[in-house]
Amino acid sequence: MATPFLKVGSRGSPLALAQTRQVCERIAAASGVAASDLEIVAIRTTGDKIVDRQLAEAGGKGLFTKELDEALLAGAIDCAIHSAKDVQTLLPEGIVIVGCPPREDARDALISGKAARLADLPQGARLGSASARRQAMALRVRPDLEVGLLRGNVETRLRKVEQGEFDLTLLALAGLKRLGLERRAAAILETDEFLPAVGQGAIALTARRGDRRIAEMLAPVLDASTGIALAAERAFLAKLDGSCRTPIAGHARLVGGRLSFRGMALSPDGRQWAEAEGEGASDDAERIGAEAGEEIRAKAPTLLLAR
Repeated sequence: MATPFLKVGSRGSPLALAQTRQVCERIAAASGVAASDLEIVAIRTTGDKIVDRQLAEAGGKGLFTKELDEALLAGAIDCAIHSAKDVQTLLPEGIVIVGCPPREDARDALISGKAARLADLPQGARLGSASARRQAMALRVRPDLEVGLLRGNVETRLRKVEQGEFDLTLLALAGLKRLGLERRAAAILETDEFLPAVGQGAIALTARRGDRRIAEMLAPVLDASTGIALAAERAFLAKLDGSCRTPIAGHARLVGGRLSFRGMALSPDGRQWAEAEGEGASDDAERIGAEAGEEIRAKAPTLLLAR
């Protein structure tokens, strides 16, 4: 059997594999090889194994990347493809984010057969979610919602709402689009009202630090604007020491060389929140994100203790 042109690590969920195949097609086209020459190595992560409790109870961020990081450092794969929102703020020694392909839509989608707006849901509607951010953001505008744990892949969560186990859930629109399921969204929640997770809609490509061959191979599929926006968002999260227990949202946009950023931290029940905004040149992305994080720490330090 011929040695693969590139061994790419991915989680084994349908969404992870779909986005990995899409990135691999880009890499293959840029490199002038067939997509079949790239080997996708599906790896089941700790986060995939835990379906009966909040991820924060099992260690929080990093649970969807740990086994992929280990395979990368061991040389079992050449690079890994992650949803950027799953990548921990502090990367393991020897691993770097090489960059990101163009970002997909960062917004959240409302999934419900009961209403097309959060405001129109019946009193006491049951929200199914495992995301502290989504729970808090929804409770911020609808404090009457009853919240229950809903984990599993996208199809599982869609099915449980369809079967009536929950009245609604909230999913990343990017994931629905990558699976061809965007028609299942009852509504799309604008970022002005429902701020997304840091990195939502972006894909992060990781590799071993100093591996120039892999970095050069991936370079043609990377999008500078997405990388700049993600740098601001991750700098914001790093200042807040964000975990899965702390509801944190943040989103950066780059338009005409100018970057604008808005970030927020909330209490788990959505009753308290603090937000910060920043704007500046794209070269200052990390500073803009970091300063927004520092502003929130100064405004409402108690919001960051819920972990």
